[in-house]
Amino acid sequence: MSTKPSTNIWIRRQQCPCGDWKCYIKYEGDDQLSVSSQQIKTETTSASSSLEAVFTPYVGQIFKSDEEAFEYYSNFARKNGFSIRKARSTESQNLGIYRRDFVCYRSGFNQPRKKANVEHPRDRKSVRCGCDAKLYLTKEIVDGVTQWYVSQFSNVHNHELLEDDQVRLLPAYRKIQEADQERILLLSKAGFPVNRIVKVLELEKGVQPGQLPFIEKDVRNFVRTCKKTVQENDALLTEKRENDTLELLEACKSMVERDADFVYDYTTDENDKVENIAWSYGDSVRAYSLFGDVVTFDTTYRSITYGLLLGVWFGMDNHGETISFGCVLLQDESSQSFIWALQTFVRFMRGRFPQTILTDIDSGLRDGIARELPNTKHVICIWHILSKLSSWFSPPLGSQYEEFKAEFDMLCHLEGVEDFEHQWNLLVTRFGLVSDKHIALLSSYRASWPFSYIRGYFLARTMTIEFSQSLETFLKRILSGQTCLQVFFEQVGAAANFGNLTREQMQYMHIKTCMPIEEHARSILTPYAFRVIQHEIELSMQYVTTEMANGSYLVRHYKKMDGEYLVIWIPEDEQIHCSCKEFEHSGILCRHSLRIFSIKNYFQLPEKYLLLRWRLESSLVPIEDRNAQSSSDECAQAFHSLAATLLTESLISKERFNYVHRELTGILDNVRNMPVIDEFAVNMAANNVSES
Repeated sequence: MSTKPSTNIWIRRQQCPCGDWKCYIKYEGDDQLSVSSQQIKTETTSASSSLEAVFTPYVGQIFKSDEEAFEYYSNFARKNGFSIRKARSTESQNLGIYRRDFVCYRSGFNQPRKKANVEHPRDRKSVRCGCDAKLYLTKEIVDGVTQWYVSQFSNVHNHELLEDDQVRLLPAYRKIQEADQERILLLSKAGFPVNRIVKVLELEKGVQPGQLPFIEKDVRNFVRTCKKTVQENDALLTEKRENDTLELLEACKSMVERDADFVYDYTTDENDKVENIAWSYGDSVRAYSLFGDVVTFDTTYRSITYGLLLGVWFGMDNHGETISFGCVLLQDESSQSFIWALQTFVRFMRGRFPQTILTDIDSGLRDGIARELPNTKHVICIWHILSKLSSWFSPPLGSQYEEFKAEFDMLCHLEGVEDFEHQWNLLVTRFGLVSDKHIALLSSYRASWPFSYIRGYFLARTMTIEFSQSLETFLKRILSGQTCLQVFFEQVGAAANFGNLTREQMQYMHIKTCMPIEEHARSILTPYAFRVIQHEIELSMQYVTTEMANGSYLVRHYKKMDGEYLVIWIPEDEQIHCSCKEFEHSGILCRHSLRIFSIKNYFQLPEKYLLLRWRLESSLVPIEDRNAQSSSDECAQAFHSLAATLLTESLISKERFNYVHRELTGILDNVRNMPVIDEFAVNMAANNVSES
């Protein structure tokens, strides 16, 4: 087999951060795995159905060719717990091969071989026991058409037949498909030992351990047999890596001519070959000046083809959109590599450090952050932890895993550190995980992932499910199969280009409470940020306040006697601090603080509590006509008045109500099917309404 290293294959980092090289990760919710799992289930189902269609051969049965007969007999054998092999064949000058003998794999007896001249020769036991099960074929020509018929058949065995889960392990049925062969060679070249290659394939195909159509021994033999091929491919792959890396470097140099603010840097090894390379676009650097307070450094994927780890720096803009700050490709996952990556990133961003950086669990990365970003808060993204839970704890806990997962999730959201520590110890003890290495790993990082520890860190809503899904979408967009690094570079550039962002036109943001602070927030914040604070304003009306002697307030929900929050109000500086720390955490005021502003008769929120990073004026892409909001207000008022009158009239009788309900439903369906109107038309409609 000859493999051409033409496809750039990206896989998730599967080495567990616990440090045990035998420990690997199977990620929850990996679409690729589920697709592969579905594929292998389909293959298994179709294989089963084809076996079910095989009947017992009989003397006189006709086949078009000897290969068709062999396949038929082989399927019959597999269904019945044995395998077959080709025995002798007979040929003549006129007919060529005119007889084929197929026999049970245990037919005949092993002939003694001359022992090799070695000190400890291997004494292999033969499986042959003289079984007489067989199928003999004879060729004949009828009306000029060649066909084969069964001349002899016996299904009498002198040995036990195997069950289905055993028969699949017979050598005749253990086959490594070409796609798997290429994968095995790539993984072998990447340094994966044979046992880990098998585990990776099991994970990718979504099958249980030991359920592949081949065993570890087959993989080992295949790698050994293909050693020469691997060496040839190694030369090709090395040449490809060097050429593609140089092309990537040239692409970076070329980009500088098109984007004056584009920056890149790289390191070389002792042979002057490119080792690590990082780059960032001018738009990304400018975006960082506004939204670089919180950075997510994703190092989930690595390229098997190039042996490179991919790191992408992400942020969130004022519209809740994912933005890219830069990329890096690293030769390894050492502390030194991460230190270089972090140094380079800060230099790209003109020396500005983020307030908070979110990463996966990685000891090398943690050391690098501690050294290069000493004043930056380091947070382990909870989604990375949750994606590993099943791989870590499902095997040891078995049926208890779902209960453990539910309690773990609840524990993650506890607000008090003492409460977390108490519940954590109870959880570990209850499920018998005191000595578990993954519990020890989570404990060593516990100042960086539970909400109780990080609630005071500024995260700008980057821990939401929506942001996590947005990151994954971005990564999948740039990691589709590419033929070279230059194409990858171009895809990253296209995905990171803010000019390609399609901002929705200014949606009408409906006022729900008629409170002046809501209207004020709407005029300043983006729709994304406004929806968040609007939700808090709505909920704030459900809270009661109790003023304390020092001028602070206790705020609690009117239906709940527990769960009080302390809000400190300093009137001189218009400062407000809530014990829930939501403003410190997301940059958007909480319902408790908003309640105090309400009782203090504030009609506008102080400027410092409407952060620049959430304002419309900070948008990377120009917002369309903002005057549309006032026109929309006029439309809304007209519709509200009309709807109120319609509701009053329709409630007079059931007949009226049914008629209005039916007609409005039809109107709504028609409106939803209409094309989107431009804002000029909306403004005109508003004017027509007001004039009429």
